[in-house]
Amino acid sequence: VALMTVEDSKKVQSLFLSSEQGGGHIKNLYLRDHKKQNILLVAEQDRKIDLKSLSTLLGTGRLSFGSADRLLENLGVRPGAVTPLAMITGVNQGVQLFIDSDLKKCLKLYVHPLVNDRTLEMELDGLGIFFKMVGVAPIWVDL
Repeated sequence: VALMTVEDSKKVQSLFLSSEQGGGHIKNLYLRDHKKQNILLVAEQDRKIDLKSLSTLLGTGRLSFGSADRLLENLGVRPGAVTPLAMITGVNQGVQLFIDSDLKKCLKLYVHPLVNDRTLEMELDGLGIFFKMVGVAPIWVDL
């Protein structure tokens, strides 16, 4: 079953650790500022994101959602399949990765493996190893 949105994901979350049990259910936002900087923001699924406040916090220009074409070009995925694992492509395209600091509390994170009809359960350390292997330095932010 393809999980395109957080709402879709919530329908099957009973199959995974709940947030209270340490399950990291996330949303991934592909953003772009007016200076053409591409950003991947990984946040807790229910986190409210105000793009104006976020641009101030991240020290970027005004943020907006990136187009589907730019998403495919810069992260190699289509809408609904955005994932921190897409940084395997994003690192070569200059995409900057920001991650919600609250996710450090999670025992497991649930991520798409570049397609949205599968979900992987990863320990935070495993994701960190992946980032090191592909040369990504995530920036942890208090959202």
